Amino acid sequence: MRKEPYLEQNVAIRMVDITKRFADVVANNKINLEIRFGEILALLGENGSGKTTLMNMLSGIYMQDSGAIYVKGERITIKDPHDAYSLHIGMIHQHFKLVEVLTAAENIILGLNETRLIDLKNVREQVKKICDRYGFVVDPDKKVYDMSVSEKQTLEIVKVLYRGADILILDEPTAVLTPQETDKLFVVMRNMKADGKSIVIITHKLHEVMEISDRVAVLRKGEYIGDVLTSQTDPQKLTDMMVGRSVTLNIDRPEPVNPKESLVVKNLGVKDINGVKKLENVSFTAYTGEILGIAGISGCGQKELLEAIAGLHKLEPGSSIMFYPRGNKEEGEDLAGQSPIDIKHKGVHLAFVPEDRLGMGLVGNMNIPDNIMLKCYDQGKSPFTNKKKPRQQAIEIIHDLEIVTPGLRTPIRRLSGGNVQKILVGREISSDPYLLMTAYAVRGLDINTSYTIYRLLNEQKKKGTAVIYVGEDLDVLLELCDRILVLCSGRVSGIVDGRTAKKEEVGLLMTHFKEETA
Repeated sequence: MRKEPYLEQNVAIRMVDITKRFADVVANNKINLEIRFGEILALLGENGSGKTTLMNMLSGIYMQDSGAIYVKGERITIKDPHDAYSLHIGMIHQHFKLVEVLTAAENIILGLNETRLIDLKNVREQVKKICDRYGFVVDPDKKVYDMSVSEKQTLEIVKVLYRGADILILDEPTAVLTPQETDKLFVVMRNMKADGKSIVIITHKLHEVMEISDRVAVLRKGEYIGDVLTSQTDPQKLTDMMVGRSVTLNIDRPEPVNPKESLVVKNLGVKDINGVKKLENVSFTAYTGEILGIAGISGCGQKELLEAIAGLHKLEPGSSIMFYPRGNKEEGEDLAGQSPIDIKHKGVHLAFVPEDRLGMGLVGNMNIPDNIMLKCYDQGKSPFTNKKKPRQQAIEIIHDLEIVTPGLRTPIRRLSGGNVQKILVGREISSDPYLLMTAYAVRGLDINTSYTIYRLLNEQKKKGTAVIYVGEDLDVLLELCDRILVLCSGRVSGIVDGRTAKKEEVGLLMTHFKEETA
């Protein structure tokens, strides 16, 4: 192939006038983007701005409708992931592409067109070389189902490096990582950069962009806005570029007004299906008109805590969950041992945003109004479902949360992860709950939408709703929440005041259980 003379020597990939449509929706409109050797490029944009779509064209998931892609100066065509691998391009997706029952080594070689018997011993040796070179820790014989989230992500990166990737694309790589795991990932990324690798990171976390990237490129509504050196910008400027207007980056925290006991949990215990303790002797109180944050490293029981309150887990004997609507002790209900449908039939106004947005929260093949109708299908006296109200709610949620969708009838599986999350949060808040529980409500959301969610949570707080917020960003927890309950290995390590606690104090409680605080 002929090399284009205008391409600079340090440019690994150049995308020229890239356009991609899905029916009537233009996901990318004449995008021009450069990826350079030995740099970390952050790709920013609001949900639905076209970031992942653009990178999916580099990784062979999609093909552009028009425009050209140059790799090392040569114009090429990427028809599928195999073409991308042959060009040394690898993408680590937000949702991992691993087979749970296979080992790390087996996942690494899975799908390779080997013409001879695979030597797993040689695979292990190659994996060890990669790990030693960049600072990874991977056990090649460990089953994927025994791995933590960070181990799975490490495996995905090692997998693309094993296949010869020089250009790596990481889609929301820190979305489910603890601060400590994020630091380790950044060390590895810097090592890969020093080795001449080109890295693109798609993220919404601006403080991480400022810490790890060399250059930032911004998309807005499918169009390329521009790029800037990280050293010459700041979070406020980047936010303004993404949104197209000035956005205030301050989280309000109004004082609770006349707080009353709303949820009283005592001695809560939960075991998984294998009999392993996930929660042990958890006790706390959530008050009306306050936001109670839940902090802890991944897998310490945050998910199980909210699911237990919602009636999704069998509780250990002695567990107590008392709910008082709007703090009214005379109307108290014991939720312990109740199923979700029992809780609903008791008239408990409980809303729950689960961690698994599509597996538990929404149905991917259904459209927005139908997913909203799941919350209220049995209301009314008629045997027929009333679709008028869910449709109106869908229109309001789309408008208020600026959801990008081709239309009301579009299955939500075709929307970006951030827009799916907005639908789930919007549906639960629209039910006017007395108790609102959210697990990672802003995971995968752009900063503008995240601040919209914080505003909505505060509006619920002002109405007297008890809000329980499970979050992974300690800075947000300390800025948003009135109190923070810290879990360590399924037990309460401490409860601190969100206004006075320090990040280091919370981090220490996350990793060191103190018996006297239980």
